[in-house]
Amino acid sequence: MSTIAQMLGKARAVVLRHGVAPQDADDILQEAFARLEAYTRTHELRSQEAFLVTAAVNISRDQARRRKHGLMDPGGLDLEAIADSSPQPEEQARAQERLRRASTGLAQLDPKARRCLLMQRLEGMTYVQIAEREGVSVAAVEKRVARAVMFLTRWMDGW
Repeated sequence: MSTIAQMLGKARAVVLRHGVAPQDADDILQEAFARLEAYTRTHELRSQEAFLVTAAVNISRDQARRRKHGLMDPGGLDLEAIADSSPQPEEQARAQERLRRASTGLAQLDPKARRCLLMQRLEGMTYVQIAEREGVSVAAVEKRVARAVMFLTRWMDGW
């Protein structure tokens, strides 16, 4: 009768000959040994070594088949640990209310200040580009944007 170390050594050599990467062989052998242990609790075997080698080869073939077909092994994932990053309904409602509040605040801005702010924040334009488009100085654009930001900051305070 072979020792466990001898059986594992033989099974490792067989799976390596079947093209299994050395870093994957130990995982396959561990799974095969776990299957052997589970099987021998309820069944009698003539050769534990044959069972171990056969199980290891079958596991390696299953893994190769899964990789070939792009199938993922769900056993390696802890599906409970994957967090749902979408906002909760309360957070969504609060965000929609904040958006309505901000929209109302934007509507109360001077039209020139609103245009300058939106060009700078949404369109990513520089103060120089905005000044050219609006036909005013860069300092005037800076003041309009600053006033708009200050107003909206106060307007949204507490929301």
